[in-house]
Amino acid sequence: MDEVHSKLAEITQLVDGARAMPMSASCVVNRADLLALLADLEALLPATISQAQEVLGDKESVVEEGRREAEKIVAAARAERRRLVEASEVHQDATSEAERMLAEARQSADAMRVEVEDYVDAKLANFEIVLTKTLSAVERGRQKLSGRHELEALDEQPQEPDSFLEEPLPR
Repeated sequence: MDEVHSKLAEITQLVDGARAMPMSASCVVNRADLLALLADLEALLPATISQAQEVLGDKESVVEEGRREAEKIVAAARAERRRLVEASEVHQDATSEAERMLAEARQSADAMRVEVEDYVDAKLANFEIVLTKTLSAVERGRQKLSGRHELEALDEQPQEPDSFLEEPLPR
């Protein structure tokens, strides 16, 4: 590419250095020198054009490779986003399910506690009734025993018939 520029610079110098025609914008240029420079330039152009096309081709392949790489990165980013969203949803679902199960367990435990308390209260009430009846029977039995002892004590003491009537009877 530098050679093309140097040949163009030589042609420009040749035209700039040419003799001007009086009263005209034209100049006299050595035809052989100008044709030789143009031939050199023409010889350089296909190589330069090929290089430029190669660069453009490389540019296209580099751009295409960059495009493919960008598509891969975008696809990977989308896959990662999808994975993270799914993981987040799974976590949220698991947390919700755990909270629901915990609430059910608490309700079940509360219901069981109430049932157990009711059962124990009923058993204690029955036990209280049985104990009350037993205490009443014990008390009656003691009263009977106490009454017999008093009667036996009365039977053992010699009493006069009149004094026997004046004392109250034991119950």
